[in-house]
Amino acid sequence: MTAFVLLAALLTVVSVALVTLPLVRQRSSAPPAPWAALGAAGVLAVGAAVFYVVSSHWSWSTTESPDSPQTMVARLARKLERNPEDVSGWLMLGRSYVALQQYPLAARAYRRANQLTGGRNAEGLIGEAEALALGDESELDRRAGHLIDQALALDPHSGKALFFGAAIALRRGDLPLARERFAQVLALNPPENIRPMLEQQIAAIDQRIAAGGLAQQPQAGAAAQSASTPPAPPGGTGPSVRLNVLLAPGLSNSAPGSAPLFVFVRDPSRPGPPLAVKRLESRFPQSVELTASDSMIPGRAITAGQHVQVVARIARSGNPVGAPGDPFGEIGYLVGHDGLTNIVIDRLTP
Repeated sequence: MTAFVLLAALLTVVSVALVTLPLVRQRSSAPPAPWAALGAAGVLAVGAAVFYVVSSHWSWSTTESPDSPQTMVARLARKLERNPEDVSGWLMLGRSYVALQQYPLAARAYRRANQLTGGRNAEGLIGEAEALALGDESELDRRAGHLIDQALALDPHSGKALFFGAAIALRRGDLPLARERFAQVLALNPPENIRPMLEQQIAAIDQRIAAGGLAQQPQAGAAAQSASTPPAPPGGTGPSVRLNVLLAPGLSNSAPGSAPLFVFVRDPSRPGPPLAVKRLESRFPQSVELTASDSMIPGRAITAGQHVQVVARIARSGNPVGAPGDPFGEIGYLVGHDGLTNIVIDRLTP
């Protein structure tokens, strides 16, 4: 675009010279007209600039850098149009789209890599499954689940594949397999913000197995989304949601003390996995703070100035996914503006 502007400016200068030189040149038939030349030059220069700005489709107000993530991803996509057999390029494009939260495009890029490799690339299989699950969690029961099974057959020690595999096993009701896979992920020395969640999952599965829960059909819920969560900043830093969780007196009989309390922060304008979640003991009142360290998905976290929906739910079945009869409460919250706010659990899930 810079080269085009310079060329346009040069052509404007040439045009101005062709019009004004005859007006300022001394001739026998007429005296020079410097003011007319100056006026003609101004009309040509200003008129050309105004005409182009008005008639062109270029966004002059754009602030996007030539090296912004969106620009670089678009450049990579154009490169792959010229070289569609580049497997590593398609994998990189898939990772880039996931980082930009463009999950359908990410799934398409990973699918292309899987087609080129005949389904023999574990990263491509896991990437497509992750993109599908992030866009729609129920995909874990369909294509995403099959892709993870294939990936584990190729790479049985992949931490991400094992985690998604554990979540899928939970959804299928296979508690021993889910526990085994969570334990394998824990043995791989995951990031510190992931370890507590894994330990909680294993402890919850142990309790269910001890209680004869093998016949139950649980849902993996929000935990299935944290396989790719990177290390996050320590709690208490950056934007946060600060709450005082209360239980309405009329629901005390519907809230067994052994049932866990889940607090979710969601973006009401974007359906899908929560921005943050915490699993707590069901005791009231209690204070809780959710920050970027509680994010479930890379690149999807609480940000300042964001309007969010907060849900506090007592999970009587022990699962994060809501079930009929679960007591819950919800409020709206403006991150960075609202301080410590009460959220009252005052209704039952229909």
